[in-house]
Amino acid sequence: MISQIHVFPEPQLCVNAICGRPFTCFRKIMTGKVKWVTDIDKSVLLNNFEKRGWIQASASEDWNFYWMSVQTVRNVFSVENGYRLSDDQIVNHFPNHSELTRKDLMIKNIKRYRKELEKEGSPLAEKDENGKYVHLDFVPVTFMLPADYNMFVEEFRKNPNSTWIMKPCGKAQGKGIFLINKLSQIKKWSRDNKGPNFVTTPCKETYVISLYIDSPLLIGGKKFDLRFYVLVTSIRPLKCYMYKLGFCRFCTVKYTPSNNELDNMFVHLTNVAIQKHGDDYNPIHGGKWSVANLKLHLESTRGKTVTDKLFDEIYWMIVQSLRAATPVMINDKHCFECYGYDIIIDSKLKPWLIEVNASPSLASSTANDRIMKYNLINDTLNIVAPNGDIPDYKLSKNPSKEALGNYVILWDEELAVNEGVDCDMKNRLGQACGSKAGRTKDLGRSIATIWK
Repeated sequence: MISQIHVFPEPQLCVNAICGRPFTCFRKIMTGKVKWVTDIDKSVLLNNFEKRGWIQASASEDWNFYWMSVQTVRNVFSVENGYRLSDDQIVNHFPNHSELTRKDLMIKNIKRYRKELEKEGSPLAEKDENGKYVHLDFVPVTFMLPADYNMFVEEFRKNPNSTWIMKPCGKAQGKGIFLINKLSQIKKWSRDNKGPNFVTTPCKETYVISLYIDSPLLIGGKKFDLRFYVLVTSIRPLKCYMYKLGFCRFCTVKYTPSNNELDNMFVHLTNVAIQKHGDDYNPIHGGKWSVANLKLHLESTRGKTVTDKLFDEIYWMIVQSLRAATPVMINDKHCFECYGYDIIIDSKLKPWLIEVNASPSLASSTANDRIMKYNLINDTLNIVAPNGDIPDYKLSKNPSKEALGNYVILWDEELAVNEGVDCDMKNRLGQACGSKAGRTKDLGRSIATIWK
């Protein structure tokens, strides 16, 4: 419970001027240096706080900036507690970030987004002759278990030779993930999880089951995925930034779709938490490549035009996933979020969104990893806490170009609306938008923008 964590000091009982209901507010810190708290003990965080001359506080004292774990945020913003942050306090998660970062909720929101656009007659919801979305087909076919079991079986029987991947909704770092290619394996899983006949029980964990991308793009014969960092400073209007220094994570064992290797996670899962236990793991480079190196490789093997198109599709896909979740997200001005996006590219150079992480790892597996993550936190703090000053959520969140560091603006809904044009579809089709249309070159390529 939050009372055990002692997150907030000296609450004051206030009254909502609109409805007259009481709520808990917290005393403002008017002057002095930023006071920070974190329950994530990582050097890339602590060193950045110390570099700014910020003052460490305990969770039971006054604070301005709290880099919280997802569990702490869940306690802080729970309905039972009803806490309110003061003007000079900010935290690193939105109250219900799980609408995007829980695997089942992300899929649910993307499906709802598609249907709403379809009802509106939006060209974004266009389908081909086979009933597949032309522009919004960026997540694999996915069902929730146990709720969607019958629909999954129906889909499975259409292509009984397909492989599917099962993931627990509430876990990370590859925990609890396995592959199946027979319905009997699902039934065994159900028995092992003590949920007879897929009847939902209070203790039964929800899983997502997705069509496995069994023809991934390989480099050196090995499967890999991409990790991008996306900073969101506002939900409505949506404003987000892309971090230029993403990376690829490689498996340590060469990929094979053979049924004999379905249980070999060193072949299928790119998570460092899994791969670091493999015999072929290299602790020097950590099985990682920079996105810049990936671009150079693709440009030399596939051509620049194709590579540019791939990355434009990735950026567009990220924006659409955010827009899918914004209608149900709580737009708390005291909050920001640095999401970790995991994306897989298939052999046809089509990107697929796999999941979004609310607390991407800040642990460092290599020296380069530590430098990159230190810079990630530094650039993030420069945007959400400009000049290292005490935060004021009422102030404009429009940092100067110099303050962006390795971030570039990915989408600014407010500026898009001010332009008076619907740029989304034009961007998707590679057309320029608005009188201020431009190309951002900082990512080594481009993001279609209208705010440059």
